Amino acid sequence: MLSLGTGVMIIQKQDQRTGKLTEGKIKRILTSSKLHPHGIKVELEDGKIGRVQNII
Repeated sequence: MLSLGTGVMIIQKQDQRTGKLTEGKIKRILTSSKLHPHGIKVELEDGKIGRVQNII
């Protein structure tokens, strides 16, 4: 389960074609449902927004 401060790898919208992942810690969870087919959307502590691909 995701919680604030969890380390994750996200894919940002502009990186979807290349598959480039960005690492960071969760600041806010933006998706209201517990499951999403493309990944839960989160905001990282550095302000980047993307969908969770892996939990680290």
